[in-house]
Amino acid sequence: MTADTGIFIGKGTRPVYLQPKLANRHGLIAGATGTGKTVSLQVLAEGFSRRGVPVFMADVKGDLSGISQPGKEHPKLMERAETIGLADYAFEAFPVVFWDLFGNKGHRVRATVSDMGPLLLARMLGLNATQEGVLYAVFKMADDQGMLLLDLKDLRALLMFAGENAKQLTLEYGNIPRASIGAIQRRLLVLEQEGAKQFLGEPALELYDLIRTGANGYGNINILAADRLMQMPKLYATFLLWLLSELFEELPEIGDPEKPRLVFFFDEAHLLFDDAPKALVRKVEQVVRLIRSKGVGIYFVTQNPLDIPDAILGQLGNRIQHALRAFTPRDQKAVRAAAETFRANPAFNAATAIRELGVGEALVSTLGGKGIPGMVERTLVRPPASRLGPATMAERKAVMASSMFSGRYDQRMDRRSAYEMLKERAAKAAAADATGSTGKQSRRRVEPRPGRRRSSRQGVVEALLKSVVRSIGSSLGRQISRGVLGSILKG
Repeated sequence: MTADTGIFIGKGTRPVYLQPKLANRHGLIAGATGTGKTVSLQVLAEGFSRRGVPVFMADVKGDLSGISQPGKEHPKLMERAETIGLADYAFEAFPVVFWDLFGNKGHRVRATVSDMGPLLLARMLGLNATQEGVLYAVFKMADDQGMLLLDLKDLRALLMFAGENAKQLTLEYGNIPRASIGAIQRRLLVLEQEGAKQFLGEPALELYDLIRTGANGYGNINILAADRLMQMPKLYATFLLWLLSELFEELPEIGDPEKPRLVFFFDEAHLLFDDAPKALVRKVEQVVRLIRSKGVGIYFVTQNPLDIPDAILGQLGNRIQHALRAFTPRDQKAVRAAAETFRANPAFNAATAIRELGVGEALVSTLGGKGIPGMVERTLVRPPASRLGPATMAERKAVMASSMFSGRYDQRMDRRSAYEMLKERAAKAAAADATGSTGKQSRRRVEPRPGRRRSSRQGVVEALLKSVVRSIGSSLGRQISRGVLGSILKG
């Protein structure tokens, strides 16, 4: 097996390879729990890394962290290597960068509220159409006022202003129901309790830090700790979709390179499409279709291929299908659908084989010359060279300490943004109102109206709102950058 034959996946009646030149045509790894999807993912990640291709993947169960450590000899691994003729099988560790939205098991990952954009943020909050429209109005208001939306307190301050001044803002921004403002604020409180306060803010992740090489020219394998994140499925799916959309927006066109610039594995892919609005699914389809020209390959990992919409499933040319169980009518439909997507092999029936596959065995079809799908092969997947199973916490910390990003993303920044600007205006308005009130009171005493209580001093929030109302007409003309999905929808 020579280096230029491609990434060796395993062997059936013949060796099966994935061609790096066609790896940006995307792919699918599917199969029931416990059938070997994680090993297949690990084998592909190692193959890409050896060829200098960086990889990004979410570690849902914690097992993938072992890629940072060399594997250990085991009878089953050695037997599999001998069975498929892997004569040069050896153990090695790969350059890994650990990431974590919560900063516990990796370098902290952050994005700004503006980067997320109203579409993705509405998806993450589970807003209805009316509430989503209000969120768009608030983002437009921030643009018009030249206010950066960086973290949750910026968004809350602007939502408070919009709610208190809904009538004045209706002509310019449309109807802004106060009930919708309240609903969004409550959802933000829930999101904050789930940890989004740590995720939304600065310093934001520099996407080019995901496209780097490590020792020996190997591509870095970026692993996102997702065991805790999986308890918040909408945050998980929204974050990965944001990351994908930012890559699409920022990377330049390079056509069809000899190997991908980055390979992106989207594990538990069904979470992206569960209850997703049609507009969002269309945008995902658009990104998947066009991002290949940026040199990015996307590989969806899921239990059931029916979890992926047909329009997207049809774009996944490289496929590794592990065993499916046909216990229910939906399972039986999934088996038929998976079998029918392969180029038939006269040596066996694909639908029957899918139900009979053992652990570490898969039906594999990869793209060949001119992008034509190869004949499906019943394949024994090769054993990985790195450790099967998780790294210890001590090993993880050692990798993080030696990382080029150590300390770079750990400390939160808090630039002057919407919250600070509104606070400054409120202070000035309060001072001006206090001076005017003192002058009037020196000339005459104002009696309160019967039956109405009057506060002896103006609250900071009230002054803030009055100040912003006076300045709402003067736009600073500075537009805030958002994620591509928000930008596309706006366009």
